[in-house]
Amino acid sequence: MKKTHWLITGVLTSLVAGTTVTGCSQAQDLPPVPEDTDCSDWEWDDDEGVWQCDDTRSTHYGHFFYGGLFFHSRSALLNSSAYKSYKSSSSFKGGFGSGSKGGFGG
Repeated sequence: MKKTHWLITGVLTSLVAGTTVTGCSQAQDLPPVPEDTDCSDWEWDDDEGVWQCDDTRSTHYGHFFYGGLFFHSRSALLNSSAYKSYKSSSSFKGGFGSGSKGGFGG
């Protein structure tokens, strides 16, 4: 039982420490939050490496923002030639889990 407790404690400590370090360095590298008067709440979409409007009162709610433009859906964003170029470049700001959904086991 002691070995199991030690193993679980070690794994959890590693996960928490790894998340903290990754989260801190990543937050410093993000592009600035868009300055749009119609959206007052922005959320970083780590999979796509862009900001998304999270203001339920906004006409842009749920829209993705890249290159000065709003995209009404993920599909519209992914079909943009400018976005495709950004996503394949070294300046892409997507996170460690880019392309994956969810936590353990995807």
